[in-house]
Amino acid sequence: MSNVDDVKEYLTGLQNRICAELESLDGKARFGSDKWERPGGGGGDSRVLKQGEVFEQAGVGFSHVFGDQMPPSATKNRPELAGKAFQAVGVSLVLHPRNPYIPTTHANFRFFTAGQRKPVWWFGGGFDLTPYYPFLDDVVHWHTVAKAACDPFGDDLYPRYKQWCDEYFFLKHRDETRGVGGLFFDDLNELGFEKSFEFVRTAGDSFLRAYRPIVEKRISHRFGERQRNFQLYRRGRYVEFNLIYDRGTLFGLQSGGRTESILMSLPPMVRWEYDWQPEPGSPEAALYKDFLRPRDWLGQG
Repeated sequence: MSNVDDVKEYLTGLQNRICAELESLDGKARFGSDKWERPGGGGGDSRVLKQGEVFEQAGVGFSHVFGDQMPPSATKNRPELAGKAFQAVGVSLVLHPRNPYIPTTHANFRFFTAGQRKPVWWFGGGFDLTPYYPFLDDVVHWHTVAKAACDPFGDDLYPRYKQWCDEYFFLKHRDETRGVGGLFFDDLNELGFEKSFEFVRTAGDSFLRAYRPIVEKRISHRFGERQRNFQLYRRGRYVEFNLIYDRGTLFGLQSGGRTESILMSLPPMVRWEYDWQPEPGSPEAALYKDFLRPRDWLGQG
C-alpha cells in the first residue's frame, strides 16, 4: 500500500471506533452516515449524531480529497507548493454536549502529500478542550494524557505542541484562548514517515482516553437556565473562531469540499449578547479569569 492508503486505513478505523464509543457513551442516539463525493476528486463520510442524551450534536467526519492544484489556504505558508497536485486525508470531529458542565471538544488528524515526481508530505492535527464551567482536575487530566502521548517521541514535543495549540486556538479580537488547549501540530515530517505516523496514531488513540473520563465525571451534574444560557453564549466564540481563523474550514471550502460536512462543527444552538460581562466573583467570571489564557496546567502555573 502507499503512504496515503496506510493513513486512510488507520483514519477510517479511528472514525469507526470513536463513533462506536460515543454512541455507547450517549446511550440514546446513533450516528447517521452521509457519504459524499467531491466534484474535483475524492469525497468522504460525514457522520452526525443529533439530540442525544449526552450530546446535543456530535460530528465525526472522514475525507479523502485530491486534485490538480493545492488550495490557497494550504499554500499560504508553503508557496513553493502552489500549482502542485495534492491528496489530503483526514478525520475531524467536534462534540457539543448538552450539559454545560461537560466541555465541548475538537480533534483532527490529517495527512497531506503534494507533487508527483518528488512528493512532499506532512501530518497535522491535535485535540483541544473548550469548557464552559471548568474543573481544574479535568484540565490536568486532559493535559496529562496529551503529554503521555508525546513523551515517547521526545521531551520537547508536548511543550512545543501545547504552546502551538494555545497560539493557534486564540481569538485575537477577543484577546482570549478558545478554551484550555491541548495539542496542535502541523507540517510534521522531521521524524520520517514511520515515526511521524506512529505519533499520529498514538495521539489519535489517546483522544477518547482524555475525553471520556471527563464526560463520565460530569454527566450527572445538575444545571439550570443560567448555565444553559452561558453555554449558548460561549458557543458563539466557537463559531467566531471556526469562521474567522480556522485553516481547516478554509481548506475545505477552498478545495470544493461539501459545505454541510465542513460546517458540521458548528453548534446546533448558539446565542450572542451585546457587550455581555460576567458578574464579578461568579463561576462565569472564573472561566475568564483563570482558564482562558495560556497556562502550564501540569505545573499549575
